[in-house]
Amino acid sequence: MPETHDHYVNARNLAVDILRKERVKTPELIQETATKAAHAQTLFDPRASVDVEKLTAELRHLFSVSAESATALDDPTGHTPWLPSRRANIAWRFWNRYMTYLERDFGMPPAVVGNLDELTNMTLERLEDPQRGPPWDRRGMVVGSVQSGKTANYTGLICKAVDARYKLVIVLAGIHSNLRAQTQLRLDEGVLGFDTQKSRKLNTDSRWVGVGKLPGDQLVVHSLTSSAENGDFNKTVAEQIGVMLGGDPVVLVIKKNSHLLENLIKWVLHVAGSDEATTGGRVVRNVPLLLIDDEADNASVNTKAKPGVHDSESVTAINGKIRKLLDAFEKSAYVGYTATPFANIFINPDAETPEHGEDLFPRSFIINVKPPNNYVGPVRVFGLDGDPDAGIVASDGLPIVRAIDDFGAAFPPKHKIDHVPDELPDSLRRAIRCFILTCAARRARGQVKNHNSMLVHVTRFVNVQGVVVNLIRTELVGLQRRIEFGDGNRHPKLLDEMEQLWKEEFIPVTQALGTDAGTPITWADVRVQLHPAAAKIAVLPINGFAKEALDYKEHEVEGRTVIAVGGDKLSRGLTLEGLSISYFLRTSRMYDTLMQMGRWFGYRPGYLDLCRLFTTRTLADWYRHIAFAEEELRREFDYMVAAGLTPANYGLRVRTHPDGMIVTALNKMSHGRTLELSWAGVLAQTTQLPKEAAKIAANLRATEALLAGLGQPSPIEGRETRVWMGVPAAAVAKFVEALQFPPASARASGEQLGAFIRKQAGKVPAELTAWTVALVSHAQAPAARHRKCAGFDVGLIERNPESQMATSFALKKANILNPVDEARDFTGSFNQVWFDAVTGKRELVDDVTWLKEQIGRDAAEVALELTRRWQQTEPPKIRKPAEGETKRANGRVLRVLRRPENGLLLIYPLLPPAKVVPEKPIPEEPTGLKPDGPPIVGVALSFPTSATTLGVEYRVNRVWSAEMEEDAGYED
Repeated sequence: MPETHDHYVNARNLAVDILRKERVKTPELIQETATKAAHAQTLFDPRASVDVEKLTAELRHLFSVSAESATALDDPTGHTPWLPSRRANIAWRFWNRYMTYLERDFGMPPAVVGNLDELTNMTLERLEDPQRGPPWDRRGMVVGSVQSGKTANYTGLICKAVDARYKLVIVLAGIHSNLRAQTQLRLDEGVLGFDTQKSRKLNTDSRWVGVGKLPGDQLVVHSLTSSAENGDFNKTVAEQIGVMLGGDPVVLVIKKNSHLLENLIKWVLHVAGSDEATTGGRVVRNVPLLLIDDEADNASVNTKAKPGVHDSESVTAINGKIRKLLDAFEKSAYVGYTATPFANIFINPDAETPEHGEDLFPRSFIINVKPPNNYVGPVRVFGLDGDPDAGIVASDGLPIVRAIDDFGAAFPPKHKIDHVPDELPDSLRRAIRCFILTCAARRARGQVKNHNSMLVHVTRFVNVQGVVVNLIRTELVGLQRRIEFGDGNRHPKLLDEMEQLWKEEFIPVTQALGTDAGTPITWADVRVQLHPAAAKIAVLPINGFAKEALDYKEHEVEGRTVIAVGGDKLSRGLTLEGLSISYFLRTSRMYDTLMQMGRWFGYRPGYLDLCRLFTTRTLADWYRHIAFAEEELRREFDYMVAAGLTPANYGLRVRTHPDGMIVTALNKMSHGRTLELSWAGVLAQTTQLPKEAAKIAANLRATEALLAGLGQPSPIEGRETRVWMGVPAAAVAKFVEALQFPPASARASGEQLGAFIRKQAGKVPAELTAWTVALVSHAQAPAARHRKCAGFDVGLIERNPESQMATSFALKKANILNPVDEARDFTGSFNQVWFDAVTGKRELVDDVTWLKEQIGRDAAEVALELTRRWQQTEPPKIRKPAEGETKRANGRVLRVLRRPENGLLLIYPLLPPAKVVPEKPIPEEPTGLKPDGPPIVGVALSFPTSATTLGVEYRVNRVWSAEMEEDAGYED
């Protein structure tokens, strides 16, 4: 008897249950368990047959998958922790049912299910307890990766929220009806358990789907929307059904449409609203709302926002309706989900209007989700360009991208709506043949009933898409007939061409991918499957005028095989099941749009080696750059998490592109600006210091190692501070790389600063080659505050912290520097060599004549005089003093006057604070903070400006911009 799906699934689930209990899962144990599980099926049905080799391969894959824990930025303001104390008292019926479905029916790897459990707990506990009294309003965002399982993530959250007694769940699912319908279908399977298209029909035989097919009682939950294309929210239908809010849970899936949202607001206020005495309006009481905003960077962002303008005219329709919906509830929680947060980070956190309430900035939390190791994302597909300054290692992409350049006649880059392509380019004909081979190869590997899809995305015009569909159908029909009936005397024969294509295109990639490839198969295995594979292929247009949909659900028994031709509807959110071949020419200069168009990202178990992406070299380069920008953004996020920062003070930056690409739509970036960032001309100083004894000791050892290698300090009369001149770049770089500080302590890690110093010292002309190092000492410190440091007696310096976390504390005004110390290296006269070294700097172009006249004067006096001159400019280059004459040189002026080869390193031995008033309760943990203990080392690095340093351009939001300006001394 041939293998049946049920027999195979039963064997897999049995084997997973057995292996889950084993600590070490060797290949031999997995194969032995697969054999036993397959044999066990014959005990229940003697006719059962299970492919042991296929089962063994799947089990090895399932138990090789791992996933990192997510990280989160938090602001606990107004939040009461609740989940740990309530967890044991909640009956997790919806969640346990969904978890079972994912493991047994969906075949999700156990490690991924466990990670999803942890992640949904992370999100739920950051929402409010639905049983807590009003008012409360939580706003958060979950950042995943394109096609990485975002829907499964928020489906799990919905299940847990309903278990915890959230009464109304609304999912905003994109701007297209097909995406909304697809999302509804996923929630039918994962939360509701019934087919919302059939839920009110008398015939209930096929009503139950997904979790509803599992053994056990059905759980009560209502939906007023369905998975039909026209199944969106309808106020009249909702009133006729008569579902009341506040009793059984209600789940709605709604398209982002201002008219629909307005009707929804009217309905909730009508059926559950109460009069509000203070405003005269209505508000919904005692109905905890969870609003899930899928693709939160699309349509939800207020693209009318203008800096400093907060009125109803500066709010877009959809954004305003979402805000009004949240404002209508006394208890509300908003969670935006996106894989491309580039627009969301530029939302103004202070925007608010009386009519709409505050904007959708995720002020409560941002969670960064790490995809599992079997995820095929941008970094893996396209690779990375390394950057030592950012600590990112270069990597090669997968050998599945094919550069094409023969499409100009068929699909000109700037063609119009009336363009009519005459024929398909040869590269698209080759891609179609590759798709047939891929489908046949998957069948040969036992993936007979799996969905297979090919993406053709060459134009945004529906009329042109229609022509392309007809051309592809004509090409496909010819191939299907030739495969079925042969070519007769025709030369060359198609089968010979397909065999050659298999050998040159697929066999080398399978060999190159090794363990990432599927089961090796021969041409003979593939040839047998060519006809049944090709015969199943249908060509479908996917756009607003197409009558036929990507109805994978209707073909789940035998599998759907389709070539999908589309534009905007294929650009975001919509999942192409079993996507293997992509032919992609659509260009966009926006990071988020391009990333969302990449439908080929995701999971490709058992057929990654069969996947291909046909695109241009330019697009491949762009994707590689975006992959780098995203990697850097996530790394920056984790630095901020480690520093204990909140979403509101998290200064995000996104690396821009040298060839004119933009981060997101310009109307989404009205609160951001572009800066060119390097440490040239910047004061980088530690703003947060460690509390742990081990880190304090490590930093002290690094300091002593540096100073021990510098010899005797330069004699400076009357100063307690020791100074060394001409210290090489390598010694300073090694020192800062060895320091152990909280990641946000200098707006960069020690590794990044060290890499920057080495890079500047190695370029031509070389910079930062001769440093001044100062061990700062407090001359008036009492004897009790003196310590030995590298054999020198130093008076410890006091810096008052303003807040603390479990393992670190933050200094007041984020400042360790004593401003007068930044002039420590301005000794001697301002000479001709010094003048020649700094006149090439752009900041001094207008002052060259005056500066020439200063040769021979004391360097410190020149800096002070230039400070006063800059304060008198209109507008002043630096801030004017509040009153009286300036007594010290400004930090920015010092960095401009400092020669490019000279950097300044200030080392501050600090007195451990005796008392810190915390902003929030601090866990009781052992620390190294003892008033009579060793000094805590802090540093400040003053970098000279440079006319030749090549900075990196970033698009930055308001927070980052303000902090970088403060670091650079623009305001000091």
